[in-house]
Amino acid sequence: MRSLLAVIATLFLTVGPAFAEGEGIAATTKQTTNPIAISMFVAFVVITLIITYWAATRTRSASDFYTAGGGISGFQNGLAIAGDYMSAASFLGISALVATNGFDGLIYSIGFLVGWPILVSLMAERLRNLGRFTFADVISYRFAQTPLRLLAACGTLVVVAFYLIAQMVGAGQLIKLLFGIDYIYAEIIVGVLMICYVMFGGMLATTWVQIIKACLLLSGASLMCLLVLIHFNFDILGFFTEAVRVSPKHQAVMNPGGFVANPVETISLGIALMFGTAGLPHILMRFFTVSNAKEARKSIFYATGFVGYFYILTFIIGFGAITLVYTNPDYLDPVTKALKGGANMPAIWLADAVGGSYLQGFIAAVAFATILAVVSGLTLAGASAISHDIYASVLRHGNVDQKTEMQVSKVTTLFIGAAAIGLGIAFETQNVAFMVGLAFAIAASSNFPILLLSVIWPKLTTRGATIGGFVGLLTALTLTILSPAVWVVVLGNKAPVWPYSNPALFSMPLAFVCCWFFSITDSSKRGVIDLDGFDAQYVRSQTGIGAAGASGH
Repeated sequence: MRSLLAVIATLFLTVGPAFAEGEGIAATTKQTTNPIAISMFVAFVVITLIITYWAATRTRSASDFYTAGGGISGFQNGLAIAGDYMSAASFLGISALVATNGFDGLIYSIGFLVGWPILVSLMAERLRNLGRFTFADVISYRFAQTPLRLLAACGTLVVVAFYLIAQMVGAGQLIKLLFGIDYIYAEIIVGVLMICYVMFGGMLATTWVQIIKACLLLSGASLMCLLVLIHFNFDILGFFTEAVRVSPKHQAVMNPGGFVANPVETISLGIALMFGTAGLPHILMRFFTVSNAKEARKSIFYATGFVGYFYILTFIIGFGAITLVYTNPDYLDPVTKALKGGANMPAIWLADAVGGSYLQGFIAAVAFATILAVVSGLTLAGASAISHDIYASVLRHGNVDQKTEMQVSKVTTLFIGAAAIGLGIAFETQNVAFMVGLAFAIAASSNFPILLLSVIWPKLTTRGATIGGFVGLLTALTLTILSPAVWVVVLGNKAPVWPYSNPALFSMPLAFVCCWFFSITDSSKRGVIDLDGFDAQYVRSQTGIGAAGASGH
């Protein structure tokens, strides 16, 4: 613990100033440093490291590491879920999309929000009653362990990778803006902090970082919106009229169909955002941190309220940026006329426009807190998939002591942190909300179908679930790579192999069809065992009888 603290201190006290003065790689334009933002950022880091140290002293078992011992209350977990969900894509990405595309940017806000009723009505209680550490515990409850846990681990790692890209890109741009250092070193700072939180604090530290971040983000965004409305004397009509007047798109900024004009893309994106929520591994893990199904339902109730309120604020922030940021040359590059700091930074500059450097510093620090909380949750989900699902359950068939399993998880955290840094550098120019949309598409195509069918359809078998899940995963991943977003923008090819950037409309139905077909045609002995186990699973999913720490309600 002390050695990592020393590394972090070195990064801030020696490496950062050196890069700010121009040493190292000089590939990007430096930004003016904001000492207020830096001080708030350092204060947040110090506080969270103290929390991590406190959590490390209380993390003694695998249950403590993965689920905080199941001791989080419904209200606390609701805040933590909201903190996990209100990511860089939500705060920076969606506000940027609204600022550049107007009304159309709300497709992400609406899509992210409407997935919550699915979790409330279908998943929350059953997840808590059936699972222990990861959602793989749920989908493998009555099936053969090895294929289903491998499927869950693969789906988790791919979703985590895409989700991490968005967070790391946003974090890198923020640190670059705060410290005036090169983007690559900003990514390294974020990666080191992320590894520290997860390796030593586990779920307990991650939970409290998420709770603190949620409170800061909701209060900061509320203050920004209040100041924007004060600027327009609470004249909502005048506010939007001014946005129409100053926007290059004029009236089109209030009309749908400009950003995602293709109906296939629109429907596919909507499906991904709606059903992907119920397949996000780092969100699903949070249901195992509460003591029973009743607290799990409370978690979703509180989280839905916090998240819904927040997405209303992103709309005001986006239109506030249209009127107060893009019309101010101080926030634009004098040569290119592009937004300083990158396309994802309208919210940061709006804070300066309405509240000066103090509010900008606070919002920048809060945005960074947002990212750190989310990447910590993602890293923990990825590490648990490898240590608990693959190593402990598949390779060792459950014959492993908790200490060894936790050591594997911590080593995995190091590799995931290194991979996150590399991915963040590779996808530097991508809009972070769009990258999260791809993660949702893969979650909707691989994790969601298996999770849903395993708890509601008695005829699902191991063969059907495995084939259907892998088909959905590989189809979504392949179509994503061949799409314009990756094949052209990232890989540099002239034309895409697949014309659509959002694969969920094709990959998710295909996964369901394969699950159905390969289950009803499964006459194997394993298939008969799978069918016989549904009744016992149903009773436990509804009552919690047999679940550790769970009780019927």
